[in-house]
Amino acid sequence: MGKVVVVGSINVDMVFTSDIRPKAGETVLGNTFSLIPGGKGANQAVAAAKLGAESVMVGCVGLDSNGDFAVDSLKAVNVNTECVDVVHNVPTGVANIIVAENDNSIIVIPGANYKVDIDLVRRYKEVVLSADIVLLQLEIPLETVEYILDLCSENNVKVLLNPAPAVELSKSMIEKASYITPNEHELKIILGKDSTEEEMKKYPNKLIVTLGSKGVKYFDGTDIKLIPSYKAEVVDTTGAGDTFCGALAAALVRGDGLEDAIRFANRAAAYSVTKLGAQSGMPTLDQLEK
Repeated sequence: MGKVVVVGSINVDMVFTSDIRPKAGETVLGNTFSLIPGGKGANQAVAAAKLGAESVMVGCVGLDSNGDFAVDSLKAVNVNTECVDVVHNVPTGVANIIVAENDNSIIVIPGANYKVDIDLVRRYKEVVLSADIVLLQLEIPLETVEYILDLCSENNVKVLLNPAPAVELSKSMIEKASYITPNEHELKIILGKDSTEEEMKKYPNKLIVTLGSKGVKYFDGTDIKLIPSYKAEVVDTTGAGDTFCGALAAALVRGDGLEDAIRFANRAAAYSVTKLGAQSGMPTLDQLEK
């Protein structure tokens, strides 16, 4: 199995559930509280590791209990955390999630994730360039993402970019990424225009567009292919997109062709929605094969 190096965010999700959403100035009694490891980078590193890839995390946490919790959660599933720096005077990234009235409200504090800067990447340059695929998201500074794309392009290292949260990407960034995995909404933002199938045809085997329950589409150089998703009993969709990206990277580094890798990632994402939690719901290779 090959090596996936993830450069990205590490968060701790603080989830409060309540029957009522508090209004401004109001206090309500809630039902449950959970502390859950998260962050797109960490989630994708966990998905890749659980599915058999050698998974290395490059990122930052604060000198606090949340940082300890997040790193321990990564180590527990064999993600290599030697390139996770502990930074002082900045807290570990957190998301405050209120689940009430069949919806959620989220406040994200990036914290130490904004310390994942170019200097950090330069320090771990050899590790980044040792990857079979580098996996990126957009929860760290955009200039860091651009630097890694340049670095990997110059050294013929493949990059899988998950453009979330979405921003318009420069033509250079799109060209330097080997694979980009937007959903339909993100596709329109990253291209800076209404996405059409004609736009997709400019990027064969690169734009891998996730469509939720409808599956995944991409242009294979001849046709726009739709790879259907797997039917699943939905319990919790949190982390399904991250599962897809980590699984896609794991399949590609073990040598699967793109279509087979997408089918494998679809299966992993479908499995993940049948369980509660992002990282805890992600399947192992054994679970997926059964």
